[in-house]
Amino acid sequence: MTWFDVFVFYLYGLKWLAIAVMVILFIFGLDDLFIDTYYWIRHLYRKLTVYRKYDYSDPDKLLAEPEKPLAIMIPAWQEVGVVDKMVAKAAASLDYENYQIFVGTYPNDPETQAEVDHVVEHYPNVHKVICAEPGPTSKADCLNNIIASIIEFEKKTKIEFSGYILHDAEDVISSMELRLFNYLVARKDMIQLPVYPFPQHWYEFTAAHYLDEFAELHGKDIVVRESLAGQVPSAGVGTCFSRRAILRLLKEGDGLPFDVRSLTEDYDIGFRLKSWGMDEIFVRYPVKLEQAQLREKHAGVDERDGNVVCVREYFPTTFSTSVRQKTRWIIGIIFQGSRKLKWTRSWPINYFLWRDRRGAIANIVSFFAMAVFIQLLVIWIIEQFVPSSYRVLSIFEDQPVVIFLLYANLFFLANRLFQRFYFAKQYYGWFQGFMSLVRIFWGTIINFTASLRAIKQVLQHGDPRKVAWDKTSHVFPIVAPPRKQPIGAILIRNGKLTEAELERALLERPKGIRLGVYLVTAGFVSLDDLSEAIAVQEYSSFQACDPFELDPELIKKLPADIAFKYSIIPLVEEGKTLIVGRESALSPVAEAAISRKLKRPVRGCVTTQGAVTLGLRYWYMNDEEADPREFLAQAREKSNLSDASVQLLRDAYFVRQIPFGSALIQSGVLDPAVMGQVMMAYARKSESRLGDFLVSEGIISDEERDEALAYQKRHQIEMKELLAEAVAGQPGITCVF
Repeated sequence: MTWFDVFVFYLYGLKWLAIAVMVILFIFGLDDLFIDTYYWIRHLYRKLTVYRKYDYSDPDKLLAEPEKPLAIMIPAWQEVGVVDKMVAKAAASLDYENYQIFVGTYPNDPETQAEVDHVVEHYPNVHKVICAEPGPTSKADCLNNIIASIIEFEKKTKIEFSGYILHDAEDVISSMELRLFNYLVARKDMIQLPVYPFPQHWYEFTAAHYLDEFAELHGKDIVVRESLAGQVPSAGVGTCFSRRAILRLLKEGDGLPFDVRSLTEDYDIGFRLKSWGMDEIFVRYPVKLEQAQLREKHAGVDERDGNVVCVREYFPTTFSTSVRQKTRWIIGIIFQGSRKLKWTRSWPINYFLWRDRRGAIANIVSFFAMAVFIQLLVIWIIEQFVPSSYRVLSIFEDQPVVIFLLYANLFFLANRLFQRFYFAKQYYGWFQGFMSLVRIFWGTIINFTASLRAIKQVLQHGDPRKVAWDKTSHVFPIVAPPRKQPIGAILIRNGKLTEAELERALLERPKGIRLGVYLVTAGFVSLDDLSEAIAVQEYSSFQACDPFELDPELIKKLPADIAFKYSIIPLVEEGKTLIVGRESALSPVAEAAISRKLKRPVRGCVTTQGAVTLGLRYWYMNDEEADPREFLAQAREKSNLSDASVQLLRDAYFVRQIPFGSALIQSGVLDPAVMGQVMMAYARKSESRLGDFLVSEGIISDEERDEALAYQKRHQIEMKELLAEAVAGQPGITCVF
């Protein structure tokens, strides 16, 4: 056999391979054309009818909805340098307050635990969950641990979360995300937001091909899927489950809502919820330009599509990492999904199951199509530039069916390129739209390699479910409390207290008196010394304050409802920034919320202990008796007090102030983590007193309210009573004289 004979066999083999590939591509092309046609007909119909009759939804509706408690769940295995940035970004940008973040960590990952501890100290609405088993387990196992901890948290705090939100540690969250979930979660059991990867350098095709795929998937395909089947697959991030959905998942899973043996734990949940008659929605909700901080700022970005509430994140940049990630997706969705999710009686559901499961075949066939195309292109070029060459392409021209398939698939390819270009352009602009036409071929190579790797792993294990982590034992996880530096240790380090004095104070302190209060009233440290130490403990700055010497014009710039809600008073203005004082650190979440409400920069700091409580009484409640200056002046004259004694008496008066909210926490009646949620609910029903409100809502009992009131009465004292105690020689304040 000559080389010519080999070449002839090669050509005929190529012909039949090309025909087989074209037949499969034709079927897939018709499938895709149906989705495209449905999308555009629906899009034009709604534009010409619905939106001519009705206005687009007003983003201000999101702001008008009362804030429901929401829980954000973040699994974290070896996420050092990521978790803290994610939480800080969320706290600074989220236009929402009534939420808690639960970060799942592992007992054998101390680096991530240490970082989460640091975050917990700074953000009171962040909680560290330590999984029962060492990692790495599956993401589903970590989520199950987090949900178990949330349920216990709810029991302890008497709060029921309305929504449970999935996120990864690397996600960047839209400022309006929780507002949108809050608006929909009472009516929808699963809400999915679009995901848009961050673009990187133009030449990083591996990372950038995710842009193109997600832009089309979440711009068109999932929209059609929801419209036709009413079923939405979770993306694993930017997904909100209603309380009803989580409770049903817990019930059906015997306490384990997520399948711990699944590599794509989120994929099948949408099918399960749909089978139980629950409502799902894929929501593309545009907001105002100033609310769309995640919008791409490039030419060609669509005014509405570019402003949707979405999740942004970075995706793998290297070929091998991308292949590993997509291998996991393919095994989880196609192979494990085929074993777990059976065909149904609903043709729309079955149709989209087919579309999901055709992926492995489509990835391989697309690669072979590209390989055949390149070979035929080389042959065509040779024929064009070498007149004496054989016209080997004529073997493709002798059958009408081949010609039909060729032109049909060329049309489908052109349509595919147009769809990819359009949806990439809508969110990322013209440049990324045109680059998507080139990257589609690189994406084909990645998907082909991932498909082969997935098939290989499934064949090696025999059962696709064995590829996932096999965790069968489940012990209850731990919600780790936040850790703060002891106040005594800080005072010693600052040179304000000695070891001997601290030991003496601990021994002499009367029962029920906080250490800091006793240190001031007994004269061990000054009020400012204690306040500065608390600022260090809270990782905040300190600014001393005399609440009775504040500028009345400055008071007018902070409305009473905000002052009482956050327990703050205005201290000073630094340029355009308003500095507000609080007796403990103002959380970044609250700081950002106040800034949005006042429409100006706000920075919080720790101020003199008792100053905020007295300042609120004096300025906002017109309680002139809160000001002790006149009484102290009279006491100085009558009792011949020294300046030091007067100052010590004043410090003792300040440090003994305790608002009812603090009394609830310090007496152990209410958990600190839930106090912010309680105050937000109280702000909307402020016609009653806080204690009565808490009882009426079932948050505390009558006995617990009375216990907190008794605690407040014991510890908060007026100046006349304080002076009387000092004269009578009560423990801890005799040193005033």
